[in-house]
Amino acid sequence: MLGLWLGDRILTLRRDLPEPIAGPDEALVRPLLRGICSTDHQLVDGLYAFTGVPGHEFVGVVETGPPELIGQTVVAEVNIPCGHCELCGRGLAKHCSHRQAIGIHGRHGAFAERLAVPTANLHLVPGGVSPEQAVFTEPLAAALEIQEQIAFSPADHVLVVGDGKLGQLIGQSLAPTGCRLTVLGRHPSKLAPLARLGITTLTAPPSAPAGFDVVIECTGSGTGFALARQAVRPRGTIVLKSTYRGTLEVDLSSIVVDEVRFLGSRCGPFDRALALLAAGTLDLAYLIDSVYPLEEGPAAFRRSRERGALKVLMSSPQR
Repeated sequence: MLGLWLGDRILTLRRDLPEPIAGPDEALVRPLLRGICSTDHQLVDGLYAFTGVPGHEFVGVVETGPPELIGQTVVAEVNIPCGHCELCGRGLAKHCSHRQAIGIHGRHGAFAERLAVPTANLHLVPGGVSPEQAVFTEPLAAALEIQEQIAFSPADHVLVVGDGKLGQLIGQSLAPTGCRLTVLGRHPSKLAPLARLGITTLTAPPSAPAGFDVVIECTGSGTGFALARQAVRPRGTIVLKSTYRGTLEVDLSSIVVDEVRFLGSRCGPFDRALALLAAGTLDLAYLIDSVYPLEEGPAAFRRSRERGALKVLMSSPQR
């Protein structure tokens, strides 16, 4: 089987990968499109220990499994919980200490011709939603998780720090809440589509700091974190949407004095993401930077790392 293999922080294209075998309550899925995200790069960089086939953003077709799923177009949630521990019993399955994560931890992912996925993780893609739209389900769900954690109103001043792929999805998905939304980034070309959608954008930090009720940090950089800290008002909330490599310097005393709340946020609701995609209110086409065939996976990764690149996708070999 053709696919990308990660081992010892080296990503290689292989044509000798073993075919996956679907276990009980699993389906065999053939990906149509796969998205490369920052987590995939962090795996290659060694931030997380992983050996195998990476890839967790994908849309595919079920080849084997329950009869009602065969031939259906699906997306899949990343986390595979044990279902038996205390956290699972408390409804915190995505925090299960024994969980696997597709293409990230303990489970081969979608950067190959096929992968096995528990049927409980699969979601049917609604009719009318194209593969080019459905491949954004996982990051869109992550963006929507913020709204699961915070109820936004038109009175809220909200700043999104970062104009990358996730920042774009957060901005678009927050706009309908009516909050007073601003997206801060460094790339006018990336901010322009958001401005055309009526979203306020900035290429420099706000002149009046400490004025935002909620600041959403999605750069994963120390600079982005510092901007978020400067922009949030006393008793405001900073939402952390990115993992950080290394350590951050944080003035904890000022956080105590200002009574700032920090909120971690990651995976989100696939059902809401798919419903939003089906509604057709998002502009996703401009987010696709390029599409590479799976056979050119290493080149796709190189392009995805380039400054200014948005979402790089990988397609499947022609059958």
